[in-house]
Amino acid sequence: MDQSQEDLTFYTDAQRAQALRSFESIKPFLEDGIPLTKLSVHSKMALRTLRRRVKNYREHGLSGLIRYKRSKSISSSRALKPLVEGLLLRLPDRSISSIWREVLRIAGEQGWESPSYSTVYRIVQNLDPRLISIAHDGTRAYRDKYELIHRRECKRPNQIWQADHTMLDCWVLDGSDTPRRPWLTVIIDDFSRAVCGYYLSFDAPCSYRTALTLRQAIWRKADARWLVSGIPDVFYTDNGSDFTSKHMEQVAADIRCG
Repeated sequence: MDQSQEDLTFYTDAQRAQALRSFESIKPFLEDGIPLTKLSVHSKMALRTLRRRVKNYREHGLSGLIRYKRSKSISSSRALKPLVEGLLLRLPDRSISSIWREVLRIAGEQGWESPSYSTVYRIVQNLDPRLISIAHDGTRAYRDKYELIHRRECKRPNQIWQADHTMLDCWVLDGSDTPRRPWLTVIIDDFSRAVCGYYLSFDAPCSYRTALTLRQAIWRKADARWLVSGIPDVFYTDNGSDFTSKHMEQVAADIRCG
């Protein structure tokens, strides 16, 4: 919703009636071209007031002529900013217009001044995008987007191996002819990007299967064309429970892998 198209239904009857009276004071100028100076003399209203009303009406329509009560101002209080931020962080994919309408509803219930669209817009624009990312997309998306990535540089094979799990984007029939998506555990040599070992299973990853994958990666392969083997200096993983288990810690200690 454009700021100039604010919906009058979110204002009280008294506010709409007051806006209409303000419009009537400048209507002869807008529709009949009567100079504001003459209207000022005739209505005994300050010329600057009429000019301000014309400006607000042209920019925002009738809602630009709403005169807010100042006795219980939410805009200048501590309530508006956390309210807008809370709605934005709690409700993903909500437009600023929908958040503004919700703020108007709450303001009406509490007897607060109705904040303008532009006030709510400024609060939304000033909110740290990193906070929005972690609230809407989760910590993993936040890390991928904002956290500093440390690039490890290897100078030779077997210096660093990396391990990870992924559910494959394919369906395979299991022993009971039920279609399921298999899990792949893979270990890659960081220098050559060669696959050192892998494990396929319908079951979710666990430390036992990770250890079997590491064992296959270390040992010589039956296929003579698959030359990758040995013990890495560093075995790099994420913080998954299977990677941080005591079992994996024992395996790493046994083969003296950091």
